[in-house]
Amino acid sequence: MATLNCNVPSSLMGDLTRAATGGESLSHIVTAALSQYLNKPIHTLFQVSTSGALVAGIYSGAVSSGLILQHGDFGLGTFENLDGEMVVLDGRVYRVQGNGMVSEAPADATAPFAVVTTFSPEVDLEIAPADTLKVLNARCDAFRPSNNIFYAFRLDGRFHDVRTRAVSPPKGSHDRLVDVAQVQAEFGFSEIEGTLVGLWSPGFSSAFSIPGYHFHFLSDDRLHGGHLLECSTGTLRLRREELTNFHLALPENELFLKADLSKNASDELAYAEEAHSRVKIR
Repeated sequence: MATLNCNVPSSLMGDLTRAATGGESLSHIVTAALSQYLNKPIHTLFQVSTSGALVAGIYSGAVSSGLILQHGDFGLGTFENLDGEMVVLDGRVYRVQGNGMVSEAPADATAPFAVVTTFSPEVDLEIAPADTLKVLNARCDAFRPSNNIFYAFRLDGRFHDVRTRAVSPPKGSHDRLVDVAQVQAEFGFSEIEGTLVGLWSPGFSSAFSIPGYHFHFLSDDRLHGGHLLECSTGTLRLRREELTNFHLALPENELFLKADLSKNASDELAYAEEAHSRVKIR
C-alpha cells in the first residue's frame, strides 16, 4: 500500500475526523473518496455472466478482452465457444488452448465468462513449499480471515510439478460443460517458474460463481499454462487482496436471455473442474 501525504483545509479535516469516529479509519474514508472521484473501483471483483450459464452451454462471447481489461488487470475466464483458458496477468490477456499453445489474446477476442479485478494486494510475503494443491490451499487459507468475502491470490515462484487442463471448442452445438470436460486436454510440467492467478469465492456465491479456490497457471516464459488441477511447489511469493465489492455483468444475447438457469449447477460445475483425461507431458 502506498502512503499519501497532503494538506487539507482544517474544516475538511474536522469532518474527516468526525466521520472516522463511526468505526472507519481515515485511510478507508480517503481511499473511498478518491476511488469515487477518479471513477476507479477498488477491492472490486468484476464478473461477466454466471457459472450456471457456462455449465448450461452458453459459450457465445459476451464481452471483448479489451473491455475486460477496463475492469481489471488480474483474473481468469474462458473464451468464446470454449476456445481455451483465459489468464489475465499484469494487464494482459492470455489464451491457453486445448493443443497447449499459449498466446496473447487480441483486444477483440470475446469471452462468455470472465472474472477480474484491479489487483492491489494488502498481503505480500513468502510461504513454505507445498507438496500438493490441497496443502497449497491450506497455506492460502491462513491469509483468508473470512469465509464471507472474495479474495484474489497471486503466487509466484518455482513449481516442481504442475498439472493443468485446457478446454477446446465442443463438437456439438451448446454441449453442456460436463460433456465438454470429458475430453479436455491435460498437461504436465516439471521444474518450471511461473504464476498462479487465483480467486477464492464464498459458498453463498455458488448460484453465480465458482465457490472455493480457482487457479489458472502461466509460466514465466508465457509458453505453458492452463486451469490448475494439481501441483507441488518450492517457496512461493504470496500476494493477497480482500475483495468486498462485486459487480456482475449479465449477457444480453438471446441465448442467455431465454435459457433456463433455474437449476442447481453446482454438481456439474464441480465435475467439470476435475481431471478427466490422460496427462500430456510437455
